[in-house]
Amino acid sequence: MTEFAYKATDSMGKIVEGLMDAPEKQEFISKLQSLGYIPISIGPRGKSRSFSFNIDPMAFFRRVSSKDVMTFTQQISTLLSAGLPLDKSLFIVAELTEKPELKKIVTDILSSIQEGISLADALAKHPKVFSKLYANMVRAGEAGGVLELILERLADFLESSQELKDYITSSMVYPILLTCVCGLTIVLLLTFVIPKFSAMFDDVGGTVPASAQFLLGSSEFMKSYWWLMLAVLLGTFIGIKRYLATENGRVQWDALKLKIAMVKTLVQKIEVARFARTLGTLMRSGVPILQSLNIVKETVGNVIIARSLTGIHEGIKQGKGMSNPLKSANTFPPLAIHMITVGEETGKLDEMLLKVADTFDQDVRNTVKRLISLLEPCLILFMAFVVGGIVITMLMAIISVNVISF
Repeated sequence: MTEFAYKATDSMGKIVEGLMDAPEKQEFISKLQSLGYIPISIGPRGKSRSFSFNIDPMAFFRRVSSKDVMTFTQQISTLLSAGLPLDKSLFIVAELTEKPELKKIVTDILSSIQEGISLADALAKHPKVFSKLYANMVRAGEAGGVLELILERLADFLESSQELKDYITSSMVYPILLTCVCGLTIVLLLTFVIPKFSAMFDDVGGTVPASAQFLLGSSEFMKSYWWLMLAVLLGTFIGIKRYLATENGRVQWDALKLKIAMVKTLVQKIEVARFARTLGTLMRSGVPILQSLNIVKETVGNVIIARSLTGIHEGIKQGKGMSNPLKSANTFPPLAIHMITVGEETGKLDEMLLKVADTFDQDVRNTVKRLISLLEPCLILFMAFVVGGIVITMLMAIISVNVISF
């Protein structure tokens, strides 16, 4: 028997929490439902898997994250599927929400609903939190009377997108940590270790080799002008960031990413997965294909690839379908184009697009794994080369000075 912790709501919308024993999760859910409760969060005691929000360590920025939106969608979908009305569901979600900014937004959406505004229009009032994709899918769900189903698909879509994003982020943690350690080690050597050698060389006298003189000079410069180096680095970072925020900078940066072989492959796969999942989800939800393409263009991260989608829009308007304009754009991998062609020919384009997304999501994971497996030893070798080079240079200098002195 496993002791489960739960958070649920009754038919009146009252939130209840507690613990209950059950042999497995499904039987535990059945027990809750037999008691008249609608489960919101369930999990083994101490390891609760909850739809409620976790405390965000960056909450002071008052920013609603994509994870918050995903959790909100899962909660609403769960409550509506259980038969609760929309206003009651929103009220419960507002009660469950711990982040003040999101609570304020959900409360505002609830007020709009009570004033007779549609959910899609209420969501559209908060474009920084709920994208056009989100609002249009909800609008299609309201028009077709299948809001619960659409929200369920939206939750799946957001969860898949978040999983891929989290995988890439977590994969980069170790290389970034290794790079920071390498940089910190070099700084410590230059600012604390090498100056001690400088004092020793001054006492002993003699000619120090050129390589050691360079290191001693670098150490002295870093100790004296660390503030200048920090200011230059910070200014360079801010300058590059501001330039990339401009249209011209963004275009040049995105074009550069598509010129580097391994980076190009990864960027293409990420954008294909995003394009296919977004378009497939919109089409399956009943949003017209031309309107879907306009929305998808805004979700594609690479400007060059986003611009290539204009030809697809025109091609569909002229009756050429999607696969031929995609082939002409020369930005999508052949496998994606072949799968989309099959989808068009069989009349199951939305289904095939989601399969394309799943295929390329897995490809992205494999590509990231290969890149990280290459990057990690390269960073370790670089660190060993730099640190080892500094140590060997100083040892050779000591030996050289001692020999001359002798």
